[in-house]
Amino acid sequence: MSLDFSGKCAVVTGGSNGIGLAATQALTSGGAKVWILDRERPRESTFEFLPVDVTDPASISAALAKTGAPDIVVANAGTGSEAEMTDTSRESWDRILAINLSGVFHTVQAAAVLMKPRRRGAIVITASTNSYDGEARLIAYNASKAGLLGILHTAANELGPFGIRVNAVCPGLIRTRLTQRHFDQPEVLRNYFQHIPLGRGGEPDEVAAAIAFLASDLASYVTGAALLVDGGQMAAKFGTWDEAGAEFSGGRWRLR
Repeated sequence: MSLDFSGKCAVVTGGSNGIGLAATQALTSGGAKVWILDRERPRESTFEFLPVDVTDPASISAALAKTGAPDIVVANAGTGSEAEMTDTSRESWDRILAINLSGVFHTVQAAAVLMKPRRRGAIVITASTNSYDGEARLIAYNASKAGLLGILHTAANELGPFGIRVNAVCPGLIRTRLTQRHFDQPEVLRNYFQHIPLGRGGEPDEVAAAIAFLASDLASYVTGAALLVDGGQMAAKFGTWDEAGAEFSGGRWRLR
């Protein structure tokens, strides 16, 4: 069953790279007219682009005034950096929360203002498995992603009567610019993927497929949901893989 976005206007924040770019491609392939809202211009010049700083509500509102009222919004822009909790600077904390948490709030708020009079729309937030756990050295990132679930649930509750659905995807470790350094370290992957039932990391297009589903009419009775796209990571506790019956090769675990 194909996803049909013909005649739909979609907006993707942080759409120039990684999961955002993959979501842009997925929505475009379904027939949507997609606008990328990002600080960085995408390398592919075929996409509509507007420079936007998601930490600035005026910047978002100005961009949406140009795109027109969107049918689909993917609130995806995000960032992160690692540091021990006691070494996390105020500057780093403020920057990450401003982009990951406040940026999504500003995006959802501005989109909702335009969607409510039309009594329809779909919003998809990029949260994370870190919305649920306390991975070390990522306190600001974890706090920002946990906060997105509060936005998700409240927005779904308030906007449902207007026919606007609000959902989220919660990716695990996905190969992007921010995570490529982990994928370049086989020993890190070996230990990390030992706790993922599918035995591997994910690719941006796998998250984009979940985003596209949630944005589509196939999910017409789905709102307030947080869809894990993590290879089963959050379903496991003590690790799935061991060398007694499996081996790690080619960047993934496989049964012998």
